Amino acid sequence: MNNSESIFGNTVYSYSRKQAIEDGVLVDVSETPEAIEAGFKFPVAVTRTVWDQCVEVPAGVIGQDIPGRLWDLLYMLRIAIQHSERRTDTVYLDLHVRNDNREGEPPLVSLKAVCGPGDHGEKVITVMHPSED
Repeated sequence: MNNSESIFGNTVYSYSRKQAIEDGVLVDVSETPEAIEAGFKFPVAVTRTVWDQCVEVPAGVIGQDIPGRLWDLLYMLRIAIQHSERRTDTVYLDLHVRNDNREGEPPLVSLKAVCGPGDHGEKVITVMHPSED
């Protein structure tokens, strides 16, 4: 099947994972040192919202960097996957994210990760906010 076919007739429009990555809607982190070190065997992407809130460092925030924040996210994802039921395609994780210079523990951000088919039926992982689909 191509982008204009489906088992239910003609598809009006489809949006591939590749297009979403090219458009910046998804950020592919599969080949980053952090994903490789965390041991991910499937491609991993995060939504732009997750990247902007949990990985990108807001201007003026001290003691934070993108590699460290990405590692934290991917490590917590790996732990969530390891502790999940084996037959699930969705896991939930919570991550403390510092987006300001206030003292104390940073706020908790809840995320979900879905393992599903990529553009060619391969397994891929997408990390998003629970309200995103």
